Amino acid sequence: MRGTLQAAAAALGFIGAGFLAGAMPAYGAQAAVATIVAGTAHQALFAVAFAGDRGTAVGAAGQILLTEDGGKHWRPSAQSGVTPLSLLGVDVESAGQIAVGQAGTIYVTDGADHWTQVEAPTKERLFAVNLNARGVAVAVGAFGTIILSEDRGHTWRSIAPADIAQYSDEGADPHLYAVALDDRGMVTVAGEFGLILRSADEGKHWAVAHKGDASLFALDLHTGRPGFAVGQSGTILRTTDDGATWSELKSNSTANLLGVSSDPNGQVVVTAMDTVLRSDDGGATWNPMDWGDFGSAWYAGVQFLGSQPATAILVGHAGRILRMNF
Repeated sequence: MRGTLQAAAAALGFIGAGFLAGAMPAYGAQAAVATIVAGTAHQALFAVAFAGDRGTAVGAAGQILLTEDGGKHWRPSAQSGVTPLSLLGVDVESAGQIAVGQAGTIYVTDGADHWTQVEAPTKERLFAVNLNARGVAVAVGAFGTIILSEDRGHTWRSIAPADIAQYSDEGADPHLYAVALDDRGMVTVAGEFGLILRSADEGKHWAVAHKGDASLFALDLHTGRPGFAVGQSGTILRTTDDGATWSELKSNSTANLLGVSSDPNGQVVVTAMDTVLRSDDGGATWNPMDWGDFGSAWYAGVQFLGSQPATAILVGHAGRILRMNF
């Protein structure tokens, strides 16, 4: 089934600026949530990424927000709004930062808050990007787009299979919504028709790791510990072999699941339409978090920080950024 929240939101061409600080309400004994940034109703943030305490969130109308203290405080980039197009994906590494979005838009920075637009070998919408510590990056997007950079995002080339439709039972070029790239160079992409493809040689050869009915919107892979993929109709998949094989988990949800992140201690947070799901046991059981605005709005990007106690940053509707402490 085609379609995703990011695509719909990007097509609407949301505009808006400005944000407010929020207070921290506590919800039960297990989690406390601080609304760190709250924008206008017409804003939207689609993705967030961190390298240590340094993080970037991106969204509609080229919005870019930055933090240097683990998401406690955020400021707009000096170049926020540099494009009227929506930025749908971002990644942050010591090697630099890359943001991608509508119409093949790619912006890069090597550290300082100066973003440069670079040429992409596609005009298709780019939904996600992943950058590894060696400066290799892969971005994915509409109609089977897979592009690779070996110089921190400054130049790109296509590595998509020549006939990616062969991996779809419907004979269509699948939209690809998520990508993971490890430091060894293993590329894992996920998207429509439950498709998960992997390549260990920069796209020369691809192997199918999973196929199904529900589109997959997000990946969370970490070498040596369980990983997750989430998507339509409450679909949650888990891998225990770095993405080579996948099994479906029972989420007890029918929501469209948009983002996923986990920490080494078995905490997992899944963002979604009209709910947020949480697992404390590595995905064996899931609990809906429907308090606050979780039950009536949407959050998309999510990432755990490498901090103790466990902390996750969520971004989504109305330009909101939440800091969730467990």
